[in-house]
Amino acid sequence: MSDEQLPNDDTKSDSDTNESTPFESRIDLSGIQTMVNNIRGEIRKVIVGQDEMIDLLICGLLADGHVLVEGVPGVAKTLTVRLLAKTLDTEFSRIQFTPDLMPADIIGTSVFNAKTTDFEFKKGPVFSNVVLIDEINRAPAKTQSALFEVMQEKQITVDGNTYPMAPPFIVIATQNPIEHEGTYRLPEAQLDRFLFKVEVGYPSIDEEVTILEGSYSRQTASELENIQAVVSPEELKSQRELVSRIHVEKDLMSYIAKIVQETRNSSSIYIGASPRASVYVMKASQAWAAMHGRDFITPEDVKRIIAPALRHRITLTPEREMEGVIPDTVLKQLADNVEVPR
Repeated sequence: MSDEQLPNDDTKSDSDTNESTPFESRIDLSGIQTMVNNIRGEIRKVIVGQDEMIDLLICGLLADGHVLVEGVPGVAKTLTVRLLAKTLDTEFSRIQFTPDLMPADIIGTSVFNAKTTDFEFKKGPVFSNVVLIDEINRAPAKTQSALFEVMQEKQITVDGNTYPMAPPFIVIATQNPIEHEGTYRLPEAQLDRFLFKVEVGYPSIDEEVTILEGSYSRQTASELENIQAVVSPEELKSQRELVSRIHVEKDLMSYIAKIVQETRNSSSIYIGASPRASVYVMKASQAWAAMHGRDFITPEDVKRIIAPALRHRITLTPEREMEGVIPDTVLKQLADNVEVPR
């Protein structure tokens, strides 16, 4: 489990406890916490461990942001996303990316209708509420670019006509590490549209034994069989509105901006994070604070969000990459160098 491992609903860090104890929330966040615990409970019927991935997926859902999940094959990336989608009473679509996939296979295309002697737009699988893109880095850049507009503006433009996506709309993509055979590097513009990049590791020995026990006890039953929808689109919309009202002090806005600014000035980073990154860090911090029952964000919220929100938005210099340095290490150093507001 990584250093920035997020706590589950049963355990909280000392800082979270100290900050949430002495005040009474001015916003009723009980609905958010109930929703979070219900989603966690359903997913944990099948998934063992992987608390960070689960919490960041829920945080992305509340912050209305897309999530990229990276890990080696077989660590339950796709299964977790499918379970999350089933806890929502919404439409779900899965797109398997392959090297021969074309943009029209994703967004749809105009087809000729012989009866009306006119062209009609046939919507592609991206027209859904929760869209799982499996192995997103197995498709080339031409196909990747088909997602730019829909991920940023939540609409598709074809032949001069614009088709908005029905809310809620969230893209959750999985990918294998870039060094694996048959993968393509995602364009920077594509990466910048993801709120988080979640890195999924191997389970511990105890967790793996529990996985084996669960698989044995289910026998031929499907993993999705007992998962219930616990969140309606209306409930999700109302909880997202509450998240947007989580208070952010101006000093904390400055704190976020300074950390992002440091990524542009660091000698270890070739390409720094964009202003969009600052906005996403703030929104994700609001969602994280709401998940923990606070109607205001703290510096600790920001620090917990920095790595998953920025690790895919920066490019290290070749020298640092050759030294084996990872983005998380550099981001922690930069965040530690910025004075924490009091």
